[in-house]
Amino acid sequence: MIFKILFLFLLANSNAFSNNNPEYIIKKTDDQFREINNYQVDMVISIAIPAFRMPKKKYKVYFKQPDKIKVKSRGFGLLPKTGMFTSPLENFSNLSNIRFSKDLSRTNPNEIMLVGDLVLDSLALDVPNEYARLTFKPTVDVKVDTQNWVITQVLTKIDTVKIMEINNFYDIVDDSFYMPIRSTVEYYVKDARLSKWINKDIGTIMGNNHNMNIESDMVKGLISVNYAKYRVNRGIKDSIFED
Repeated sequence: MIFKILFLFLLANSNAFSNNNPEYIIKKTDDQFREINNYQVDMVISIAIPAFRMPKKKYKVYFKQPDKIKVKSRGFGLLPKTGMFTSPLENFSNLSNIRFSKDLSRTNPNEIMLVGDLVLDSLALDVPNEYARLTFKPTVDVKVDTQNWVITQVLTKIDTVKIMEINNFYDIVDDSFYMPIRSTVEYYVKDARLSKWINKDIGTIMGNNHNMNIESDMVKGLISVNYAKYRVNRGIKDSIFED
């Protein structure tokens, strides 16, 4: 009986230690992502930028594991980087020195936050010299729902200044699958090195014929994405992804 109690105690503690390991959190979110073999979804994207207007853009997106994606839309355009179509493992590979947040203000017991240093090479960002590279150190906070093992928020900042925030909102779709129903991507940048990158990022979403013509180094805007008409794990022919 004593050995049985000891075994249960060690098992419980081993699970606790696993939960306190960033690699465990990353693996659980990645495993959850892999459970969705394929899906198609309708997306409506709207962009709100001061002194700039554009109509909502509609997409039909097909996804199949591990990395097949097909986007159908009127005119040219790319999808905003919400992290929906790339695995958590791939997204976390853009971070180094991943650790748990020391922020104790959270009250949700089914929520945990990881913090990592953003790898500049993942931004495809031109850094003029080595000094600039050493002083330009964005960090990323990643909030994980540990009940459903999905990423709900990604906050990129420099020191305490927010430069980009992604929020994903989930619900049950197609009867039984926990998927995003809405995403928001908020930009708030006052840095010449990042504003050019974000201007380009927003421009590609609207289409290559759009010119942002933003003269200021300040970029402030909101991209909203709504997902509807999911068809999950019903099979998608490979021919869909052929050009």
